[in-house]
Amino acid sequence: MPATLEVTCTNEECTLDMFELHYTYEMPDETTVEDFSCPYCGETDPLEELVL
Repeated sequence: MPATLEVTCTNEECTLDMFELHYTYEMPDETTVEDFSCPYCGETDPLEELVL
């Protein structure tokens, strides 16, 4: 099964709580949260992986 990554945006001005990224099998193993940006505010630095 492809990997799933839960992410939260910690930008205090952003109202997005969390979102999930569903990878395909072709996604490189070294892909991390740093490779993405918030779909709402567009920032990359405030993104953090949620570990459940």
